[in-house]
Amino acid sequence: MRLASAAGRWVLAVAVLGEAMVLLEATVVNVALPAIGRDLGGGVTGLQWTLNAYVLTLAALILPAGSLSDLYGRRRMFTLGVVAFVAASALCAAAPTIQLLVAARFVQGAGGALLTPGSLAIIDAVFRPDDRTRAIGAWAGLTAVAAAVGPPVGGYLTGALSWRAVFLINLPLGAFVIIAAVARVPESRDPTRAGGLDLPGAALATLAIAGLCFALIQASGGLTPAVIAAAAVSLTAAGAFAAVERHSSHPMLPLELFRSRQFTSASVLALVTYAALGGVIFLFVAFLQISLGYTALQAGAATLPLTILLLLLSSPSGAIAQRIGPRIPLTAGAVLAGAGLLLMARIHPGDSYFAAVLPSLAVFGTGLAALITPITATVLASVDARHSGIASAVNNALSRLGQMIAVAALPLAAGLSGNAFEDPATLAAGFPVAMTIAAGVSFAAALLAWTTIRDDALGRPGAEAQPAANELPPSLQRHCAVAGTPLATSPKPQPSSHPPAAEGS
Repeated sequence: MRLASAAGRWVLAVAVLGEAMVLLEATVVNVALPAIGRDLGGGVTGLQWTLNAYVLTLAALILPAGSLSDLYGRRRMFTLGVVAFVAASALCAAAPTIQLLVAARFVQGAGGALLTPGSLAIIDAVFRPDDRTRAIGAWAGLTAVAAAVGPPVGGYLTGALSWRAVFLINLPLGAFVIIAAVARVPESRDPTRAGGLDLPGAALATLAIAGLCFALIQASGGLTPAVIAAAAVSLTAAGAFAAVERHSSHPMLPLELFRSRQFTSASVLALVTYAALGGVIFLFVAFLQISLGYTALQAGAATLPLTILLLLLSSPSGAIAQRIGPRIPLTAGAVLAGAGLLLMARIHPGDSYFAAVLPSLAVFGTGLAALITPITATVLASVDARHSGIASAVNNALSRLGQMIAVAALPLAAGLSGNAFEDPATLAAGFPVAMTIAAGVSFAAALLAWTTIRDDALGRPGAEAQPAANELPPSLQRHCAVAGTPLATSPKPQPSSHPPAAEGS
């Protein structure tokens, strides 16, 4: 399918809107947290769980969901996920207590886990190879905007209506996505998969990620027996998962994916990048409101430059990575993001928006825009197309896990626990520490990108062979040369080594 066709635009729109709901809901709630705390109570722990219940189930279930997507159909799992997500959003909006809100957020995360792998895997399977990177770039840029636009949208809805409105916005959007997916998106799956779902692997992966997330969240109260037990369960489950997958005849997560240094390195970069984004979104908007005295609407509007930069620069960053390779954009993006975090660490109560807040957001947003599209494209280009569902799931699981680590660990490392989010002075003292730590991690990511990512990393293994170079137009020859796709030397086109990726495309 061609990206420029009407059918291609519909597929891209459905995939972007579905993933946008998941990312929007991960960040739109941040600005509403003070209002939720005033209305439902719960303290810092309750507010952390309001965020992390969603991210925990999203991260823990996304690998099994990616396997289901490859096995039973990406459109089918995507649509089921949207249905569950919308229903859980209605429950969140109606929650009368913090406990019921957290429970509904668990269900919401499960729906997000079902739809997320399919969103990107549909694009990877449906579009032709020479359109795929541009489609991924558009997907990455637009969905990143959804994450960044969350605080302004959350601030407006909380101030103008109620914090409950941040959940209700998913109902009309989700209804449109469900109808459009059924009507416009072709089904696709991995034609080589045999057998059913790898249930032992799925259970162990879920237990390993959930145990790690729980330990990180509860660690704010110290190394309690519950924290130690959760960490031990996570490590044990992770080891058992590796053993099970190594000997399984149809593993949920083929371990040979990690033999690709590009896949492994890009996955780690995704973990670090989204940890930085998650930490900023969680702490920055709270710092603006509690320590700098912004209203919810002002705090949300203050982050609009981040949204604008992601919208303007994410797609061009993908085009640049396609031309020169992803290594330089990834390295430069991580350095810029780290510099932006250091500028945030220098913000103090009383500083003006234009002199202190805006420059830090501009530098951080530019770095983030340079990172997101090349990371996603590199992850998918480093594996065979038939593994696009599980590769997308790994990328998304690590991204969500990065956000979880940031939300759980940064406040702990910066000494922000207990009622810190109610004390402007305590938050003002801890915020620079948290941003400095995040900057150090971002600079480490830059070093990782420079030393491990190849300039030709966007050439997919096992990609469909192309016709002879002398039969290709110059523009396509240049594209193949940049993408790292070998040009066939035979005078005739070679047949694809894979069955058709999508039904009806």
